[in-house]
Amino acid sequence: MQKLTNKEEEIMHIIWKLKKAFVKEVMAEITEDQPHYNTLSTIVRNLEEKGFVAHNAFGNTHQYYPIVPIEEYRKKFMNTAIDNYFNSSYKNMVSFFAKEDKISAAELREILAMIENQKE
Repeated sequence: MQKLTNKEEEIMHIIWKLKKAFVKEVMAEITEDQPHYNTLSTIVRNLEEKGFVAHNAFGNTHQYYPIVPIEEYRKKFMNTAIDNYFNSSYKNMVSFFAKEDKISAAELREILAMIENQKE
């Protein structure tokens, strides 16, 4: 699975959210730095070439839909981030978020409970 550019990832999140969308519907979801219609259309076609979306044709118009589930992309993205930024250590990752006050002790206890319940 190829890594997406930031803009491609932004567009994929919209397509995942909408489940099926024409380029004009994707465009309507972009609130900041809205690209030109043709630029957006090119990005969506690139996503299709990379194997992330497919389309149904309605005359000259295409309705796009995701073929890579968000969970699959999230898993790949997170594994790569953990490998690259935390030396493949989930402990280092959680520690980082704890130091940055991005996760509370209560949330950590909740995570620990989930882990312990999976072992049973």
